[in-house]
Amino acid sequence: MIKISNKTEMTVKNYLHTAFAFFSGLAMVACGASGNDQGLEYAPNMYHSVPYEPLSQIKDKDAGNAAELLRSNDDGHGEYYNSNPLNTSEMTMRVPPANTVPRGKYIPYRIPKDSLALAARIVENPIEDSEIVLKQGKELYERFCDHCHGAKGLGAEEGSVGEVFAGVPSYTSAALKDVSGGHIFHVITNGKGRMGAHGSQISVEDRWKIVRYVQTLQKQ
Repeated sequence: MIKISNKTEMTVKNYLHTAFAFFSGLAMVACGASGNDQGLEYAPNMYHSVPYEPLSQIKDKDAGNAAELLRSNDDGHGEYYNSNPLNTSEMTMRVPPANTVPRGKYIPYRIPKDSLALAARIVENPIEDSEIVLKQGKELYERFCDHCHGAKGLGAEEGSVGEVFAGVPSYTSAALKDVSGGHIFHVITNGKGRMGAHGSQISVEDRWKIVRYVQTLQKQ
C-alpha cells in the first residue's frame, strides 16, 4: 500500500481547490450577460443565422470570434457579425421610399375613422359574391363576430356578449338593414361605439368576405 505524506496530500488538495475556484469563476463569468455581450452560448450556430437578419445589425466584425473557434466557416468575421457591406450604412434592411405600398391586391385603407359616411358612399367590395365567398365569410363571421352579434346577426337578442352589454344592434334593424358594404367594412376596420377595431386582426380580403356574409343577414 502506497502511503501519501501529509505535505503531498495538502498540495493535492490545494491544487483541487484552486482548480475548483478557477472553473467556478469561469462558469460565473460565462453566465454573465449585459448589453451586446450575452456570455458564452452552447451551440451558437443555432442562435445566430448565417444569412443576413433583416431586423438586426451588428457592425463589429470581431463579435463572436470565440464562437468561431468551435466551428469556423472561413467568412472572415465573427459568428455574430450581421451587416450587409453592400448597402448604405451596412444596413441589412433598408427603409422603403416614401408613399410606397406593399405588393398585393389591396392598397392600404386610409379613410379616417371619423369618415364613416364617406366610406359608406365611395368604398365598394372588390370581391365578387359567390357561394365559396359566402361560406368563407360565414366561417370568419363565426370566429370574429358571432359572440357579440349572434349567429343570425340579431345582436342583443342572441349574442352572448350582447346579452350582457347593451348597444349591440341587429343587422335587420331600421338603422342597419340598408347600410352599404363600405359602411360595414369601415366599421369592421376601425370599430364604432363599443365595438373595437379589427383591422389589425383580420386581413383586408377576409374583412370583405365577412361583409358579403353580413349582407345576407341584413336581408333576413
